[in-house]
Amino acid sequence: MKRARVIPVLLLHNSGLYKTIRFSEYKYIGDPINAVRIFNEKQCDEIILLDISATKRNNEINYKLIKEIATESFMPMAYGGGIGKLTEIEKILKLGLEKVVINSVLFYEPDFLKHAVKEFGSSTIVASVDIKKNIFGKQIVYSHSAKPISITDPILYLKTLEETGVGEIMVNDVERDGTQTGYDLDLINKLSNSVKIPFIAAGGCRNLEDIKNTFSKTSISATAAGSMFVFQGKHRAVLISYPSPEEIKMITHNDFR
Repeated sequence: MKRARVIPVLLLHNSGLYKTIRFSEYKYIGDPINAVRIFNEKQCDEIILLDISATKRNNEINYKLIKEIATESFMPMAYGGGIGKLTEIEKILKLGLEKVVINSVLFYEPDFLKHAVKEFGSSTIVASVDIKKNIFGKQIVYSHSAKPISITDPILYLKTLEETGVGEIMVNDVERDGTQTGYDLDLINKLSNSVKIPFIAAGGCRNLEDIKNTFSKTSISATAAGSMFVFQGKHRAVLISYPSPEEIKMITHNDFR
């Protein structure tokens, strides 16, 4: 059985590190390179780096910054943001990153994921999906762009992604992003049980107990979080942290796997 993972998600915005609440309310955290250095010292499992400014503004991918961050990183790293061409994936991987995260382009080019998997291998590609409740309270696939989504049903969408051969799926719970109100275990179970490939749950992580409960009560392969690793206390003072190797074993049950 594969080892469960606990993954910090770092959000880049105009070259700085930020954290959001429900994909808005940006708060500046600091310099991404300094953050990566701290995670190195804390023996972090891996990191997901998402450039949200590249995605929203259709900006050019900041290869220079990615290279600087990757050079400092001693842990596996995945990058997402603004990716829409196979040549961009190739450039990113050549910078030393292990994976790329793909999201928005799939609404415009549904076959892009299949081509990416064929070209670079399934273990290199992570499909990212944002889930949000509509005005009727129903969970749907959410798009930042004005492009209508052809498949809004989350389960059907995840199964469609799985059929491309993608190696892993990350699901972001938009309603809980940055709120630290806990993972939605019912939603995670419903979605993760609909596919057979590795599943990363993101959105709402509050503390180590949340992570432990999520691994205990679901079949996911990884949890992802942002606020928990960059804020401290009720006033959300910026302080980057990560569980010790001993704590990771305890909360992921890796010592029993």
